[in-house]
Amino acid sequence: MSATATRWLGVLLIASAGFCSTATAARAPSLQGGQAPRAPSPPPPAIPLPETRIAAVVNDEAISVADVTSRLKMVMLSSNLPDTPEMRQRIANQVLRQLVDEKLQMQEAKRQNVTASEAEINKAYAQIEKQNNLPPGQLEQILKQHGIERSALVDQLTASIVWAKLVRRRLLSETSLVSDEEIDYALQRAKENANEPQSRVAEIFLAVDNPQQDEEVRRLAERLTEQMKQGARFSAVAQQFSQSATAAVGGDIGWVRPEQLSPELGKALAQMRPGELSPPIRTGAGYYLLLVLDRRSGRSEDPGETLLHLVQIVFPLPSQANDAIRRAAIIEAQNAKTTAKSCDEMLRIGKEKGSPQLSSEGRLRAEQIAPGMRKIVSGLQPGQSSPPILQKNGVGVIMLCGKEAPSAPTIPTREQIAETLTRQRLDTLARRYMRDLRRAAFVDVRV
Repeated sequence: MSATATRWLGVLLIASAGFCSTATAARAPSLQGGQAPRAPSPPPPAIPLPETRIAAVVNDEAISVADVTSRLKMVMLSSNLPDTPEMRQRIANQVLRQLVDEKLQMQEAKRQNVTASEAEINKAYAQIEKQNNLPPGQLEQILKQHGIERSALVDQLTASIVWAKLVRRRLLSETSLVSDEEIDYALQRAKENANEPQSRVAEIFLAVDNPQQDEEVRRLAERLTEQMKQGARFSAVAQQFSQSATAAVGGDIGWVRPEQLSPELGKALAQMRPGELSPPIRTGAGYYLLLVLDRRSGRSEDPGETLLHLVQIVFPLPSQANDAIRRAAIIEAQNAKTTAKSCDEMLRIGKEKGSPQLSSEGRLRAEQIAPGMRKIVSGLQPGQSSPPILQKNGVGVIMLCGKEAPSAPTIPTREQIAETLTRQRLDTLARRYMRDLRRAAFVDVRV
């Protein structure tokens, strides 16, 4: 159940979005026999009562306002959205819709006698701790610190597990599994297009089930776009809001070419650059947000694909630096170039004598470096440093630690292709299955 568990990973130590199946108001102790106490006593400290008003009725089961509030709180925690009354109000309808869907999934599982075993739930729970580098038991402590019961997370994991089982069962009953012929065809296509440019793309999909929802879903897509531009992580937002199967892996759909996507998405992808987030894209099924994670040319001989291991140090300059200050910084940079015999030593000098914030180590493909800087770096051999480089924020020195020639295009294995095709088929089936459950259900929203 690693894919189920992965859905819970996010920007904080936990990325959970559970719901409380029941909400019970706390009761104050009553006086026996109606007698007053002998002496006045101070009132007990106020205990916050859970909100027991009904937010929605799904067939014969209720979702309380407390359930919605709990989910909102956890969505904020996991997706790094600002926890403000305005933001809660903006996403409340989508959160309630998710809770309704989960209720329908659990009801369908009950009808089909599909359950999640304790071992499956514990495995998924433990996977969350493992993925977040938490020792056993610490996840529960973190949940308590945020006022979240363990049962809320368990309920959500249970819904995820039984829904995956239901969808796979329906796939087996309605259609055959991915055939060898389909795998052969996809593999042949992958080989034919191995040298074509590809983009690694992540998606967020927000379904529009009827025209009345279009405006609301579009506004949500726009709000999520704005929040991600302000720092919310795409993968965490995808895990909480995306209605695609890729939500379990932060929206990552892997390496694709524009023509492999729908016309609307392919057209948008062809115009995007690495690191760019698309505006909401309307398709027949709903709205998509795309993020280009990376791009590769596909040509093994392309020098732009060479991976460079670099260290850069910077000796900062004030905004109004005069010539004397610039010369002093250039001398410092030249001394670092002369002194450092390795990348570790260069980085240490930069952090001790230059700017710790601007001195860094990393790996970049040649094509990712600005043309002027690329020309300087391309002339270096491993272990060599550039001359001092005057930049906007200071005087820098770059040392080349190593370089890796571009490898031949990677052809996916039959197993990887089968997994991708199965996921796509399950995704399509899950959407149709969920749409059928919604259409057949009685749902009374009261907030």
